[in-house]
Amino acid sequence: MDAAEQNHLLPKKKKSETEDDKRRKRIVAGSLLKAVVRPGGGDSSPKDADQIIYHCTVRTLDGVVVESTRSECGGEELYYRRGLPIRDVLGKSKMILGLLEGIPTMHKAEIAMFKMKPEMHYAEKDCPVSAPGNFPKDDELHFEIELLDFAKAKARSHHQNQDNSALIASDDLGVIKKILNEGEGWESPREPYEVKAWISAKSGDGQVILAPKEEPYFFTFGTSEVIVRQVPKGLEIGIGTMARKEKAVIYVRKQYLTESPLMHIAQDLEEVHFEVELVHFIQVRDMLGDGRLIKRRIRDGRGEFPMDCPLQDSRLSIHYRGMLLNEDKTVFYDSRIENGDQPLEFSSGEGLVPEGFEMCTRLMLPGEIALVTCPPDYAYDKFPRSYSFVPPGVPKGAHVQWEIELLGFETPRDWTGLDFQSIMNEAENIRSTGNRLFKEGKFELAKAKYEKVLREFNHVNPQNDDEGKVFGDARNTLHLNVAACLLKLGEWRKSLETCNKVLEAKPGHAKGLYRRGMAYMAGGEYKDARNDFNMMIKVDKSSEADATAALLKLKQKEQEAESKARKQFKGLFDKKPGEITEVGSEIREETRTIEEVDETKDNDGDDEETQEEENTATVSTERKRKGSEKAWPILKNVMVQIGIQLCVALLGVYIFQFVSARFT
Repeated sequence: MDAAEQNHLLPKKKKSETEDDKRRKRIVAGSLLKAVVRPGGGDSSPKDADQIIYHCTVRTLDGVVVESTRSECGGEELYYRRGLPIRDVLGKSKMILGLLEGIPTMHKAEIAMFKMKPEMHYAEKDCPVSAPGNFPKDDELHFEIELLDFAKAKARSHHQNQDNSALIASDDLGVIKKILNEGEGWESPREPYEVKAWISAKSGDGQVILAPKEEPYFFTFGTSEVIVRQVPKGLEIGIGTMARKEKAVIYVRKQYLTESPLMHIAQDLEEVHFEVELVHFIQVRDMLGDGRLIKRRIRDGRGEFPMDCPLQDSRLSIHYRGMLLNEDKTVFYDSRIENGDQPLEFSSGEGLVPEGFEMCTRLMLPGEIALVTCPPDYAYDKFPRSYSFVPPGVPKGAHVQWEIELLGFETPRDWTGLDFQSIMNEAENIRSTGNRLFKEGKFELAKAKYEKVLREFNHVNPQNDDEGKVFGDARNTLHLNVAACLLKLGEWRKSLETCNKVLEAKPGHAKGLYRRGMAYMAGGEYKDARNDFNMMIKVDKSSEADATAALLKLKQKEQEAESKARKQFKGLFDKKPGEITEVGSEIREETRTIEEVDETKDNDGDDEETQEEENTATVSTERKRKGSEKAWPILKNVMVQIGIQLCVALLGVYIFQFVSARFT
């Protein structure tokens, strides 16, 4: 028996019962009768999740029109439709029971008369639709239905429909799109893309309210407060589901018809049918989310976004032209001129180019040209003026614009199939790059390099004991390098956890104990730090000098913390109750100004190169710690001081009570 037959024999999962299914079970024989007035075409009928478009006229049994979607029929206009047909989605829209059961029996263009008992329309118990005013809901009535059209309605998703079905673009069915011609690719416009499209519009009764223009309409797609919406809200929602060169009709109901430069919205418009052909859109990305770093694609590249972008660390080949955003728009560099038309090459992930430059090139396709507007802190301000990538003539604080062309890129070498020694050589090259970045104070980038190798190590299997020892030592070194980066970034708890990975595998690892001790000290866990430094001396006598220096540093930090605590709480218990708040304010103010103390010199032999780079770093050695971690040593000592004071006070009270009891 093959897999298909086995699957066929498996019990099918029972479909959960919907509310509409429960309503259908209450239908009584004879309560709904149908007569075909005009046959429709084709064999198919609407099903659940189909969008249905129909006219409805309700009459009494003696032929008096109660209401209708057709103005010419007289009576009250159904649902205030003003001659517009009704659009519903079977299984999603709220409908009376008779139509919910009857319309799925019809064909396209069919006209049918349904005779309904009261319980099949608005007199149904717990009917989800409210009866219009003065509607004879307790009478037996005729509902004449003309089914104009129906199509599959799909919920909005990141994937485009591949058939001429309808798409529900808003949850309340206020915006529904019907695809006429499929588009290209999967990408759709979003804020703040620039869009070019042919747009025309008709009211629900077919009157032209926006004629096609001689040129496509150009607008910026956006829904934020910063960007004023340039087309009606519902139209923008629908266009946001379209692909390039797609053609569609977007049905927009009144609640989504907002004013815009495109067209005036009359008060009596209940529904507008927009016919849209999406000619083109330009990808515009707000890289930081605050409007400061903007990437604007001005020429499409080759391949699919983002699968064919250099998202990983890669070797990139580019041309670029740089311009200051001053009054003169001064061009400070053009690689085609300055570099003899030779492309520039750099490796991403190594801090060789401005952060904003690299962020944007990682989201480019080969052959793409992008225009990037960048603020100073993501451009050249983080580089020394003498740095090779900083062109002369770029002052501090300069806002810049780059026109970048990505010619191509090479991804990192795949380690699959490499022998053990080749893998270790590749790992060492990446680790060396991480060490350089650490020395330059680029701790996030350095950490990323070490973590990249550790991820690759998950797929490496040493074949003998010698390889196993080399591999284990290299992995421990990488973990401790990550721990050093975390400590520099103020993440002492994460640094602690990373050190534990090494010490769990090798409890007597002196460098691991040292790193963990420094993490404990940074977090104010002085007792645990002292234990680790003392353990270093026991397990490795050669590390005694480093451990002794660390213990001296630890003692200094303890004394500083105790001194600060005494200073901050001096006289606290001498003050009156109303003055204690002022003391608390002083404590908070002083806590905010705590200065971090540099780490002690680290000369352990397990990773001498990284230690030397730590101690010779010329860039700022440490970011500010998180507020809670920074204040912890002070707060801990504060609690000790408070405890001592309280104990003394309670002891005095106890002695006083004891003496009083003895002599009274």
